[in-house]
Amino acid sequence: MPDAPDLPPTVFVVFGATGDLSRRMVLPAFYRLAQLRLLPADWRLVGNGRGDVSHTDFAGLVHDALAEFGPAPGEGPWEEFSARLRFAGGGFDDEDPGSLLDVLAEAREELGGDPQLVHYLAVPPSTFEPLTRGLDRHGLTGGARVVYEKPYGTSPESFRRLDELVLSVLDEEQVFRIDHFLGKEGTQDLHVLRFGNGMIEHLWSREHVAQVQIDVPEELDVAQRAEFYDATGAALDMLVTHLFQLAAEVAMEPPVSLAAADLLAAREGVLDAFRPLDPEEVVLGQFEGYTDIEGVADDSTTDTFVAARLWVDTDRWRDVPFLLRTGKRMAASEQRVSLVMRPPAGPVDDAPAYGNVLTLSLSGSGAVELRLVAKKPGPDLQLSVGTAVLQVADVPGGTPLPPYVSLLHDVITGDRSLFTTSEGLARAWAAFAPLQEGPPAVQPYAPGSWGPEAADHLPGACGWVLGTTDEEVHSAR
Repeated sequence: MPDAPDLPPTVFVVFGATGDLSRRMVLPAFYRLAQLRLLPADWRLVGNGRGDVSHTDFAGLVHDALAEFGPAPGEGPWEEFSARLRFAGGGFDDEDPGSLLDVLAEAREELGGDPQLVHYLAVPPSTFEPLTRGLDRHGLTGGARVVYEKPYGTSPESFRRLDELVLSVLDEEQVFRIDHFLGKEGTQDLHVLRFGNGMIEHLWSREHVAQVQIDVPEELDVAQRAEFYDATGAALDMLVTHLFQLAAEVAMEPPVSLAAADLLAAREGVLDAFRPLDPEEVVLGQFEGYTDIEGVADDSTTDTFVAARLWVDTDRWRDVPFLLRTGKRMAASEQRVSLVMRPPAGPVDDAPAYGNVLTLSLSGSGAVELRLVAKKPGPDLQLSVGTAVLQVADVPGGTPLPPYVSLLHDVITGDRSLFTTSEGLARAWAAFAPLQEGPPAVQPYAPGSWGPEAADHLPGACGWVLGTTDEEVHSAR
């Protein structure tokens, strides 16, 4: 493979390398980067876990993961890739490093000099603290980059405790708190669409936008990770992380430039304007049959659905509701950000309620959808609604990257624009805190529905864009 410019020799350490997250997302992301020739010219990947696995057997595990989740190992430089894989067993913490130090010493000797270290913590959040202490105690933090999965804390208090520990052994610039929604092509297109098109930027304010809807329903249940989910719930798993970050992407003020530091500052700066959630403007739900799942307590009150009305107290967005909704076992699987425009003043006084909506789909490679009022073809002057769609993958000259591939590449290059900072997360937790302190009662909803009926009232007369039938679009006022 040709040398990737300006990337030093690197040793990647994946903690939890044999776990589900690594197999589904992290290891396939490394292989995709190898296919695209975006890894450093010389590198090693060291998997870490409790088991005693040989280097050859670990390569076999990676091969099986790629065969199941892609990209297929036959579609790329598998032989060269697999030759750079290593495994260090025996676990790792501040008391016992297992075999990691020995394997790292071998990898460093193979690469020569003082290679860059990148640690990826693809492990449960409960192990973040002992692993962080272990990295410090065993001298593995100097100049290293460390990737933390979500959730980065499960409450304001646990966030502060973890963050104080992390920042006592690492500089903020070394820390990459990953949120894969920020790595989606569609999410990145939010700021490009807005700031690269004057006609869109002109509409991006309370003067023209009636409300913003961020909707991430899922048809899937939680059977594959019931134990984790029952201890977490939809609000913790999605609201304080993904949906808050998407809201900040929409609500941020124009950055000085699209450079990484300026984008990060603009997105996280607006989090300070998030009004703390009012529990009376939040609906929590649990799909019927949830407690029948193995690993879920019979009396569990864990929320599998959350819908919330969020307010952003800036001059641009004051009094414009941001409607956030997500849940399991819902009617559809979508990832959409919709700006519902105010009805125009003038002679057209009977336009459909959803006649003007700008939507960005975050699913797959992303898409931009513009819904407009138009004349229904025929002899009479009747109004209808038409939709124009631009698939991001159809934009010429580019190669869409899956979120983990995009974010891992940013870690390698040191680009923190799509990661969350300590200050930004502290602001997000401050806005979320009232919901943890006094949550509303969890309401049941039927699997395959759009959640509890109470959530239908959050958007007001406008209603939810997603889930509204064509007939309702054409008849609503």
